[in-house]
Amino acid sequence: MEKLEIKTPCKINLGLKVIRKRNDGYHDIETIFYPINLYDKLTIELSNSFSFDTNNSLIKSEKNNSILTAVKLLEDKTGSKFLVNIYLEKNIPIGAGLGGGSSDGAIALIGLNNLFNLGITKGELQKIALEIGSDTPFFINPQVCFAESRGEVFKPFKIKINYPILIVNPGIHVSTKWVYESLSLQSDSNIHLNYKSLFSMNWNDIRNHLTNDFEIAVFAKYPEIKSIKENLYESGAMFSLMTGSGSTVYGIFPDVVSAKNAKSKFPKNYFSFIHLNE
Repeated sequence: MEKLEIKTPCKINLGLKVIRKRNDGYHDIETIFYPINLYDKLTIELSNSFSFDTNNSLIKSEKNNSILTAVKLLEDKTGSKFLVNIYLEKNIPIGAGLGGGSSDGAIALIGLNNLFNLGITKGELQKIALEIGSDTPFFINPQVCFAESRGEVFKPFKIKINYPILIVNPGIHVSTKWVYESLSLQSDSNIHLNYKSLFSMNWNDIRNHLTNDFEIAVFAKYPEIKSIKENLYESGAMFSLMTGSGSTVYGIFPDVVSAKNAKSKFPKNYFSFIHLNE
């Protein structure tokens, strides 16, 4: 095998609750990671030297993107140098709360492991992935799951949304660091939601219980993001929420026609995508 082409998925958060700030500076959270079939594509090919290229100029200018970090971590672990050409076809919006960069780093680890027959287990890859980002281990095995701790402790969660999910991103970059710093955690923040019972409700009831703790700060600073959620509801969404720290907002619609109709109402310079179950 001299060449691999791998699709790298993204995710949305079905709810996001910040429980507490930890002694190590990170935060304990609770969320459900739900994979979305919007993909980047990573091509890794054997070469006489190492190179990285992408169709996205912003990533190209970064010295420490998640893919280069993944290569370095794996080289440090194995003591090897990976002479490969890596090309990233970037389709997932950057800094959008969709985990695209984390996914790219995770898939780079998987691709190099397979291409060079390194024999690193899935569990070991997840430990390496955690050094790239808190949600990067999820993308080593991207299945619907309940996530806690920093977002790297997973439990399988059996839920399948059999409705179209419209994803809308206005191109606003929201700093995750700023969002966490903007949180006002109260002493009673250590409240755990019963996620399993939530999804036995209808979507109208779920609206009142399933929230994203980052929305208050983000919506206050970026009212344009808040208006996306309002517009999704006005267009017939059964449920809508910001994913991650933003700026992407998604809406779950009763049918494809209403999802497409809602999609057509947003400005052409917004990124929008309709997820359908494969």
